[in-house]
Amino acid sequence: MTLPFAVETATLRAAQPDWAARPLSERLRPVREFRHLVVEHADALASAVEADVGRKAGEVVATDLLPSAAAAKFLLTDASRILRPRSVGRRPLWLMGCRDAVHRRPYGIVGLIGTWNYPVFLTTVPLLHALTAGNAVLWKPSELTPRTAEFLHELFAKAGFPEGVLARVPGTREAGPQLAESDVDFVHFTGSDAVGRKLAARLGERLVPSALELSGVDAVFVLADANVKLAARSAWYGTTLNAGQTCISCRRAFVHRTVYAKFVEELRPLVDAAGSAWLATPGQVSQADRLLEDAARAGADVLQRPHPPAEIPNPQKAGVRSPVRPAAVLNATPDLAVCREASFAPLLAVLPFEDSHQLVPMHDASTFGLAAAVFTADCRAAAELAAKLRVGAVVVNDVIVPTAHPGTPFGGRRASGWGVTQGEEGLLGMTVPQVVSTRSGTFRPHVDAGLTGDPAAFDVARGALRLTHGRGWLERWRGLKQLVGGLRRTKRGDEPG
Repeated sequence: MTLPFAVETATLRAAQPDWAARPLSERLRPVREFRHLVVEHADALASAVEADVGRKAGEVVATDLLPSAAAAKFLLTDASRILRPRSVGRRPLWLMGCRDAVHRRPYGIVGLIGTWNYPVFLTTVPLLHALTAGNAVLWKPSELTPRTAEFLHELFAKAGFPEGVLARVPGTREAGPQLAESDVDFVHFTGSDAVGRKLAARLGERLVPSALELSGVDAVFVLADANVKLAARSAWYGTTLNAGQTCISCRRAFVHRTVYAKFVEELRPLVDAAGSAWLATPGQVSQADRLLEDAARAGADVLQRPHPPAEIPNPQKAGVRSPVRPAAVLNATPDLAVCREASFAPLLAVLPFEDSHQLVPMHDASTFGLAAAVFTADCRAAAELAAKLRVGAVVVNDVIVPTAHPGTPFGGRRASGWGVTQGEEGLLGMTVPQVVSTRSGTFRPHVDAGLTGDPAAFDVARGALRLTHGRGWLERWRGLKQLVGGLRRTKRGDEPG
């Protein structure tokens, strides 16, 4: 049976060993060049993204290109330290004479299934990490970003990555499941939890490891001592960034009862001033409408700008379907669908709370655990709350932006997936550890004991156990005597008969 993308994976399989064998400094040369090309072609890249999904060029530069270039710089400055072999010392007594080193080896072929909401950043980071680690990459871009994918592919070739280490397959819905069936050694996927679950099930059957960056229903916690104006403005920014089409958008705001009214007062003019948001697929629009209708039926107050004059879609925004009005759901409860269901729309549920002990159960009513934000003047209180939250990242007195730090890992927990991208852990995640142990001399009591049943050799092991782990000095002294005695009596297989 021929696997999907057999020609592409055969080419990658042939080229990858030579690429991995090159010195890291050589593998980093195209990373350096790509970093500069992002700057030189920033306008064209931003225009491609705008043409694909309708995002404003300035926002693309800030949220896609700038962190992509920073990720490249991180690899240039830190990859050598992260990937170099690590010597392991303090070996146990019974391994005396051994020298151990942990090497990081590439998986081989990394399958990358990309997404459309941040098509440069969320593609560039795992792709650069995979290539830097010595892998070849089979890349399936989103069907919504054909122009961006074409331009990015050209930049990677222009940067000097050798022919055969990066293959781009069609950006179609069918290509994702096909990639999961192909001859790959690791898969990195960014997308919805629904697709991620299906992908994980199939990869699990094939024993192909993966990193899954899935959806979020991220929370903002506004404690009693918070700067309420900053919290409200930040939460609304996090809700409306990229029209709410961000996996770590602010979806829920848990606000202490004593500052709840003030928070709503600060939030109201922001909602009133919000223009329509254009979403990439009709399904996102219908889901947003359903979530708001469900909240209203349950008795929550929907805060939304009166419908603006009819807006005509820009025909240049290929793939953009319908507008929605950003909304805040006031006096929400954790059981509402808008608080539990992952969505890609500018919706913020605002929930009052009385006591900090309520926060973790209220937060965990949603199964997602991507990121969270805490607004408070008490950094210790923020740290205590962060330790209780089952999320991949916590930002204190800000939202979203700090998670793009190129040196920190990014990934979720629970329904938000597993594995990480970015930072040291993201680079190591594109490799597997291999231990190389080298032993000097010819004395192998374990071999002699296994082959001859020599009781003296077993005394060596018993003595070593008592000497190194016994309770008190007397037991350890006895262990030393037994060890030495066993060594003296052991028949060494390398000695003449």
